[in-house]
Amino acid sequence: MRPGPLNSILDVAGLTVGHAVDHRLASGVSVVIPDRPAVASVHVMGGAPGTRDTELLSPEETIERIDAIVLAGGSAYGLGAPSGVMAYMTEQGRGFRVGDVRVPIVPAAILFDLMNGGDKDWGRFPPYRNLGWTAAEDANREPFDCGSTGVGFGATTATLMGGLGTASIVLPSGHIVAAMVAVNAVGSATVGDGPHFWAAPFEIDGEFGGLGLPHPWPEDAATPRLKGAVPTSGAATTLAIVATDATLTKAQAKRLAVQAHDGFARALWPAHTPLDGDLVFTMATGDKPLDDPLADMVALGIAAVSVTARAIARGVHGASSKNWSKVPSWAERWAPEADADAASASAEPGVTPPPEPA
Repeated sequence: MRPGPLNSILDVAGLTVGHAVDHRLASGVSVVIPDRPAVASVHVMGGAPGTRDTELLSPEETIERIDAIVLAGGSAYGLGAPSGVMAYMTEQGRGFRVGDVRVPIVPAAILFDLMNGGDKDWGRFPPYRNLGWTAAEDANREPFDCGSTGVGFGATTATLMGGLGTASIVLPSGHIVAAMVAVNAVGSATVGDGPHFWAAPFEIDGEFGGLGLPHPWPEDAATPRLKGAVPTSGAATTLAIVATDATLTKAQAKRLAVQAHDGFARALWPAHTPLDGDLVFTMATGDKPLDDPLADMVALGIAAVSVTARAIARGVHGASSKNWSKVPSWAERWAPEADADAASASAEPGVTPPPEPA
């Protein structure tokens, strides 16, 4: 299995992605908009979620398809962002028809970045509704950078800057599975106090540094690194959107969301704590029917784990340092040492150096 041409959620045909950032605020919004309404579901495993319109994604509920999914910073204030996306999509004539009106179906989830060092003195009204509009208006098929982009702009982890990551896989069946993940975890994406990513076994073509796993293994690798001396409820969250071009029912989309959470556990330590709002949205455009519903769902689920883990690592690896942040970026902290390790490896007979960082 190989990544799609962009190694991005945009490898799923029929999707557009938009971002908006407020640099002073140190926060942002990202949105995924399908060309036509897509089957969707969600699974929440964090203990402190902040969501909008997620209950309707349960398989037994009436609404079958959604018009967009929004990921926003700002904690509960960020739940205003989908209102901006709805306003934009209403002008485009999108939405679930109810009599003579249309109501865009825009589920959303938020992460907590209120204490990241940005200026949150926004006055009477939070800016997230406008950021949602801007992100929707920006939605396109152009590749976007992993790291400090959109909702990932103000994200942090226990030890490093967080960020927005994406990754994709093309299955032997021809189906594409991809993820876009905003990484703002209580825990850490790297092993112990070193540069190596927990997601290293899933890495493809050196997409987050090519360092592999550490050797020797750190004795304190299993000791959790946590955000803040006294972690605060709701002070984190990792949010994922897993998309596929497969034709799925809502129940199958729900199962895919459940399995994709394994990618969190393989890329973050710890994950799914009572302090995180961790969740996975799934979105199926329905362009490619399943040949064997059971076997294909197994393959889709495995791919969902892989792309989610890789997207988490790519989001942290690609983040840039900020003068307001209390933690460094991966590049600021580790890039010089990683380059030295690569040079040392290339000098050893019979040793193939890791690929250059993407």
